[in-house]
Amino acid sequence: MSWWRGLRCQIQRLLLARAAWKEDMRRFKADQKAARKEGRMPETPGPPPTGFALLPWLLMGMGSLSNVLQGETPNPWIGAVGLLVFNALYVNIAFRAFHKERREARSTRVALLLMGLLTTGLALGYGGNWLLFFPLFGLATGATLRGHRLGRTGLWLAVFAGMVSAYHEGWDGINIAYATFLSTMVTAAILSLSEAVRELRAAREELARRAVEEERMRFSRDLHDLLGHTLSVIVVKSEAARRLAERDMGAALTQITDIESVGRQALTEIREAVTGYREGSLSTELDRARSALTAAGIEPVVRRSGPPLTPQTEALLGWVVREAVTNAVRHSGAAHCEITVAGAAEQVRLTVFDDGAGASAQPVVPGVGGTGLKGLTERLATAGGSLRAGPSPRGGFTVTAELPVDAQELTEKALASVATAPAAPATGCAER
Repeated sequence: MSWWRGLRCQIQRLLLARAAWKEDMRRFKADQKAARKEGRMPETPGPPPTGFALLPWLLMGMGSLSNVLQGETPNPWIGAVGLLVFNALYVNIAFRAFHKERREARSTRVALLLMGLLTTGLALGYGGNWLLFFPLFGLATGATLRGHRLGRTGLWLAVFAGMVSAYHEGWDGINIAYATFLSTMVTAAILSLSEAVRELRAAREELARRAVEEERMRFSRDLHDLLGHTLSVIVVKSEAARRLAERDMGAALTQITDIESVGRQALTEIREAVTGYREGSLSTELDRARSALTAAGIEPVVRRSGPPLTPQTEALLGWVVREAVTNAVRHSGAAHCEITVAGAAEQVRLTVFDDGAGASAQPVVPGVGGTGLKGLTERLATAGGSLRAGPSPRGGFTVTAELPVDAQELTEKALASVATAPAAPATGCAER
């Protein structure tokens, strides 16, 4: 009765695997439905990996089953038992192939060896449709054996299958050899690629989660450093002012003045910190500009060269990119826009050129355009730079900004004026 107990165990494993597969598919379909409802493409590279994906290939054994049922196979009981054992081994290996620990277990290797011996015996004994068990055995081998030895194993297996098939089919055995090699290598390649994609996706999600956690920790540390000491000082001075108010109003007013000074300083530090968190890099602004131009039907060309820039310089140039691209999108009617950032040892130059007709819509005073560009010109001048905007000699409109690389203190002052001044509307061609 041991064989009956083993068969029951196999059936129970199949039922458990089927239940797990149904649960995975239910979760997969729910994720797909949620992604479509949110208007985004689902990132899942495919249905959950499971041995059910390899079961349809068992249909290749239908010819052998037909031979057994129609009595075309000598000793049909031996063929029927061999067919049943082969299918059981194949199903066992198929479900183990998608779990690395079970795939590399010794019992899986033993099952694969038994499957190979059984395949050889049935192929030598019967030939014909039974030779198709070799491609099935190659598929199981490719699903189980992955690594640098797979190529050599697949080649030797194909040669062996061809030799056994030649015993019955002659030169037609080459077809079985080719099918065996192909099923071995293709199966291994597809499953390895799918597993690598899933591992990379899991690693990306883990890195994103850790990045969010680290950013939260950094933000909390910064807030603690900014507000912890300041609020403690405010509390202590408030208590002192409350105690002194009844006896010495002058001393109490001194404490209140100190509280006001500390509060203003804390407010300045918080604004600086929040500005640092909200500021985007020049790369971010260039990406946004490229996206905006593409959405407006304008072909963007972005070029950037030179050494890395300071955050202050990138922030000022980002304002220039935003203003110039806004004008181009809203009013230029251009078909082409070039954004060039050329950095050197002492100076960085930003040029935004579009080939639109907006520049000729009305006369433009050489130098600077309307209020938005005028404000940026003043702020770049504060940083020791310059801004020029006007018609281009080759037609269209050009905005050119130049900034010294080493003038960090002036750049910080200019950036502070950008952050505190009211935003001027980007009026586009009217500015021009």
